[in-house]
Amino acid sequence: MPEGDTVWLTARKLHTALAGRTLTLSDLRVPRFATADLTGREVLDVTARGKHLLTRVEGGLTLHSHLRMDGAWRVYAAGERWRGGPDHQIRAVLGNSEHTAVGYRLPVLELLRSKDEDKAVGHLGPDLLGPDWDVGTAVRNLLADPARPLGEALLDQRNLAGIGNVYKSELAFMARVTPWLPIGELPSGVPERLVATAHRLLEANKNRFDRRTTPAARGGDQRRAGQRPGEQHLFVYGREGRPCLRCGTPVRKAGQDDRVTYWCPGCQSGPTP
Repeated sequence: MPEGDTVWLTARKLHTALAGRTLTLSDLRVPRFATADLTGREVLDVTARGKHLLTRVEGGLTLHSHLRMDGAWRVYAAGERWRGGPDHQIRAVLGNSEHTAVGYRLPVLELLRSKDEDKAVGHLGPDLLGPDWDVGTAVRNLLADPARPLGEALLDQRNLAGIGNVYKSELAFMARVTPWLPIGELPSGVPERLVATAHRLLEANKNRFDRRTTPAARGGDQRRAGQRPGEQHLFVYGREGRPCLRCGTPVRKAGQDDRVTYWCPGCQSGPTP
């Protein structure tokens, strides 16, 4: 599932291509909204809210989409060949005289009244990349259930919006605890630092798809660290069986709440599966 920074960047690309222009092409390929026609309406803006995308159009309408695991929006120049997947995977097409935005494999796609957006995103906690971001509220939300494992609490978008599986694993590593540690057992001050780190990382990565949480290494340094050329620079995520960048212990992988998680048994203290 894309992280909040990826969704933010997707929203920016869609906004650049569509906002301020009148739609000349509109095709929503889901049964409930197959007859809806947005042509002739101006796109006002495209905004990310956590992992949700809100495309607001003239007339008080919002197209709400969520990428979940496999969804994607691709932007093409007018006349450019679409390459995001076969036609049967297309769920939405929005176009103007210059660009066409195509939504592939979108598991959530609905047309709402803009005044009813809260029905789709009102349950979300503070958005790590949004104007409503508030460290104190996010920390209080996380600590409201002290017995809950850290990894599960971080993934719950009602606590704070934007963290996915990658950042869950990376943040637990940086806090030197396992994702299964009850969040109420974190040492004093750690929840606040953890949330502040989450905000810093998403801000640092929101303008690029090559996400990194650790300083980039090059050449021999990269090989000695066990990193493959061109891969994302992450501490533990996706590094099962490879040496921890901090202590050299092989990184492990296990399931947590129907998701995969990575951790270093040498650096991170706390319960494990």
